[in-house]
Amino acid sequence: MTPLDADTARAGMRDRAQEIFLAGVKAADPALAVEEALVGHSFHMPMIVAVGKAARRMAAAAMKHLQADPVIVVTNYENAAPLPGAEVLAAGHPVPDAAGAQAALRVEEALSHAKGDVIALISGGGSALLPAPANGVSLDDKAEVNRLLLGSGADITVMNLVRQQLSRLKGGGLLRAAAPAKVTALILSDVVSDDLRAIASGPTIAPIGTRAEAAAALRELGIWDRLPAAVRAHLGRGEVDLGPLPESTADLIGSNKLSVAAMARFAGGGAADGVHVFPIPLEGDVAEAAKTIVESAKTPGIYLFGGETTVRVTGDGLGGRNQELALRVATLAEAAGLSDYVFLSGGTDGRDGPTDAAGAIVDPGTLGRMRAAGLEPEEVLARNDSYHGLAAAGDLLRIGATGTNVADLQVLIRC
Repeated sequence: MTPLDADTARAGMRDRAQEIFLAGVKAADPALAVEEALVGHSFHMPMIVAVGKAARRMAAAAMKHLQADPVIVVTNYENAAPLPGAEVLAAGHPVPDAAGAQAALRVEEALSHAKGDVIALISGGGSALLPAPANGVSLDDKAEVNRLLLGSGADITVMNLVRQQLSRLKGGGLLRAAAPAKVTALILSDVVSDDLRAIASGPTIAPIGTRAEAAAALRELGIWDRLPAAVRAHLGRGEVDLGPLPESTADLIGSNKLSVAAMARFAGGGAADGVHVFPIPLEGDVAEAAKTIVESAKTPGIYLFGGETTVRVTGDGLGGRNQELALRVATLAEAAGLSDYVFLSGGTDGRDGPTDAAGAIVDPGTLGRMRAAGLEPEEVLARNDSYHGLAAAGDLLRIGATGTNVADLQVLIRC
């Protein structure tokens, strides 16, 4: 095969990997999921509260079936757009901001006046988008906790354990704010375990744990002493018995597992067709996840993964977990002598960390292109600067905001 033929084949593999990834994103279409979930249901004087990255699309779908008033949508800036008949509020993600705090007050005010059923449409990102700090804790305090958690390597469950204990609305707080109205929640999962307590920090679900357990987790992560004093004081107080949560209904309508299955169908089926689905979610540190991926793909075929990894930030660079995972796979593949692969890792929401990319697509030429641009891959990783390294290689995956979020998807193709 000539170099030109090799480049053409590799471009085709890259296109194929992106098509498979986008099939997984499409399977998490929040509008279709909401419409299917509402078939056959009726509600009395409903109001809609939609929160998360998929909130606008979920609300638009629900409004086709329900005459609801009011309809309040809280979503991230990238997904915010006018929706006739709804009040759309934009807020910061992944770091909470003042706009989110105002949105939380608006939601609380509306819930306090609910006259009938409340339809809560919950999707990933809702935790940061709807900050309602507990008494004695400021928004700046919560933002600093969030920043420390994001850089600590904490998994999503631990993050939400902490966030719930610092909020009025998380960990079932939305149910209490709506009482005595009945709440029906339709939930799009961005958590690989599909633990409803962790999705958007569980505004309609009982909390993951207690203040004492949140404090213990923060100590174990090594960030307790760097927390704002008000946060340490709040978590150090005794537990408050608020009584049982009001009755509610919660249905899971989309998940990472369903999107991985959709990728497999699009790619051609099962192992007999050369399509292999990794049996457990990718979780934990990106370095270990990268090893798992490279070691799994021993023969030609298409290898599919889903999950949500974590990055322990020690440098001052720019990137996200998908970009760092892709770059680590590229370095391991080079060390293993692989010359016949393409690997994609991307966030289904279209955004990886505080960047404009969803992730990256790498191949055997990635590291050479970086070095030609004057960047050494190992140094880039040490700085947690995968974004600039992959940008230099021309390997960032940019698809724009998707309006959904079911964690991350990965595709590895070997020929």
